[in-house]
Amino acid sequence: MANLDPTNSISGFSAESKANILAEALPYIRCLYGKTIIVKYGGNAMTEEYLKLSFASDLVLMKSIGIYPVVVHGGGPQINNALRKIGKQGVFTQGIRITDKETMEVVQWVLCGEVQQDIVMAINNCGGKAVGLTGKDGGLIRASRYFMPDQENPGKVIDIGFVGKIKSVDPTLIKALHDADFIPIISPIGFDANGQSYNINADIVSGKIAEALNAEKLIMMTNITGVQDKQGRLLNNLSEQDADRISRDGTISDGMLPKILSALDAVKSGVNAAHIIDGRILHSVLIELLTEKKLGTIIHSHKISIRG
Repeated sequence: MANLDPTNSISGFSAESKANILAEALPYIRCLYGKTIIVKYGGNAMTEEYLKLSFASDLVLMKSIGIYPVVVHGGGPQINNALRKIGKQGVFTQGIRITDKETMEVVQWVLCGEVQQDIVMAINNCGGKAVGLTGKDGGLIRASRYFMPDQENPGKVIDIGFVGKIKSVDPTLIKALHDADFIPIISPIGFDANGQSYNINADIVSGKIAEALNAEKLIMMTNITGVQDKQGRLLNNLSEQDADRISRDGTISDGMLPKILSALDAVKSGVNAAHIIDGRILHSVLIELLTEKKLGTIIHSHKISIRG
């Protein structure tokens, strides 16, 4: 795995080395200029201070060179910490958080308040302009209550509380923010016609927003090296067919399942490629986008791209 040392930077490189780095990045910058990149931001990258700063500065650089980043953030560890303070334990099934009324209140407070505003401030402090959104803003995410299929009892469903499924995404507000040079930071909360809020898995939200915006790429940051086979070996490159197969044969489970399914849906719907990368690596987003190095797993469509 790449060096995770927060002191690892290009500050000690010679001028020639820095010029070579920029020259290497130029073809990727040209390829991605004017394109939209959706980043699902979560894991250690949200909890380690040096990784937070690295991520914020990456987004500001992307915006400054003509790439349009959109961030959909998670916040699982922060939600779990908040729940423990009120004597509750986070409970999951098939990678989805079971969300009763009290948990929903905590989810909204943590995601739309603490977590979202931390990201906004980090980007603003790096010289960017970020704006926090929820699904209610501009009618961004219309949702309804999701009842999970009971795998042990076919034909029956499990009530997992105020968990939503996305009915539609209206990207109008995101596009307006792009045009005004803002970076949208989206909390994965959807709303129905009655104003009821729903907790939606951030991987699912990021995939649906990527589809709605016809994004060039979807990047999902995680706490492992990428998608692994049953022997624990990293799978660097997956076609639509490969991703579909391993989502069905038991190779992946738990928190990786919504990632791979959302990535698969995105590429089937026109997104050029989905990248599941190791967010524990400094500047992981820039490395994945602007260099030859692969940090995780790429799920690609049949369209031709600079990364193949």
